[in-house]
This record gives sequence, structure tokens and C-alpha cells, in this order.
Amino acid sequence: MVRGYRTFKEFLQSGEGIATNILADRLRKLELAGIITAETEQEDGRKQNYRLTQKGIDLAPVMLELLIWGSRHEEAGASCALIDNMEKNREQLLAEVRRRWQARDSTPLIPTFDHRVARDLGRLRRRG
Repeated sequence: MVRGYRTFKEFLQSGEGIATNILADRLRKLELAGIITAETEQEDGRKQNYRLTQKGIDLAPVMLELLIWGSRHEEAGASCALIDNMEKNREQLLAEVRRRWQARDSTPLIPTFDHRVARDLGRLRRRG
């Protein structure tokens, strides 16, 4: 939603470490639930691009709140300043998410999640 990933390969290489069979199953379930839609790429008919439906876009406020909550209570790769900015500018961020998905703009809104950074932050918190 905020990173601009569209293809199976982008999701797979996102750093989450998800197995291909699990990712395929989750994408299928999201499509069956009407949250995303799969569109065949015009340049390469073998490639699918996943897009949020209106139902999926309507989840943006919920996902934002979960992201903010998770970063406050769990080890996360996002900086406190980034999360503070997201909290202070919720409506602007949500408007931008809607605009980008409707315009098919895949520019990421937040930096790529790095599990190594999250792991290191977690170690520092436990020591402190």
C-alpha cells in the first residue's frame, strides 16, 4: 500500500522473507476477498500486476493505525521520526495513498523495511 509494490517478484524481494507458496496463497486470498485485483501486464502477458481495489484502498486508515501501533510496541525498521510524522499527518498521508493507487503511481511513500535494522534496534533496546 505504501511501498508501491505491484508484482509477485517485488513482494517476494521486499525483505519480509516470505516463502513463495505462502505469498501466492496470500495474494490469492486477498484477491478472493476483493482487496486486490490481478491485472495482466500489457508488455509481458506472463506477468501479473496487483492493485488495490476500492475496498483495499478503504483499508488504508486501518493499516496506517496498525503500522503506527506496531512501530510503537514492537521492533520495527521505521524510525521514530518517520512514525511521528505519519501520526501528525495522517490525513495527508491517506490522501496521498489514495491518489497514488488511483493514479497507478508506484513511488514508495515510506522507505523499504530492513529486517537487519529492526533486529539491531531490538538488540540495542534489550541492552538499554
